[in-house]
Amino acid sequence: MKHGVAVVGSFLGGLLVLPVFVALYLAYGRPPVATADAPFPFEARIVQLPLEARIHREMPSTAPVSVTPDTLAAGAQVYRNECVACHGAPGKPSSFARTMFPEAPQLWAKHKSGVVGVSDDPVGETYWKVRNGIRLSGMPAYGPVISDTEIWQVSLLLSVADKPLSTEVMTTLAP
Repeated sequence: MKHGVAVVGSFLGGLLVLPVFVALYLAYGRPPVATADAPFPFEARIVQLPLEARIHREMPSTAPVSVTPDTLAAGAQVYRNECVACHGAPGKPSSFARTMFPEAPQLWAKHKSGVVGVSDDPVGETYWKVRNGIRLSGMPAYGPVISDTEIWQVSLLLSVADKPLSTEVMTTLAP
């Protein structure tokens, strides 16, 4: 009987010590908070799982706007005004994106898989990310800043970033 009480007492004591340890760890500034710090173990995975689930649950399945030359031209203007500083332009990656944590993806560059930016993502996913932002990533929510139509325009532009674009669009996007 005494052995069982000791085990339960040790378990409860451990439960009390853990929050104190965590509070001291946080209070003394030990967590990686600078962008140059190495991430917590599993940090990206812990954040990615619920993000992916929520996006796929809430993203619109179709765009209310079509891919037209006018839509792409308007999307290029939105991109230049709101996105280029962090996500770069065709042929000109952002100069400070690599110092962000996590690093801002360059939406006009080919990834290791050969995909350009987010052109392989469903356009509704890009729309969701632009509209709502992504916590702990530096990606702000543009829903309160630009119109829904503008969010769709830039999302549609990014969905065709792997295709040839008009001179007008490329001129607007030029650094």
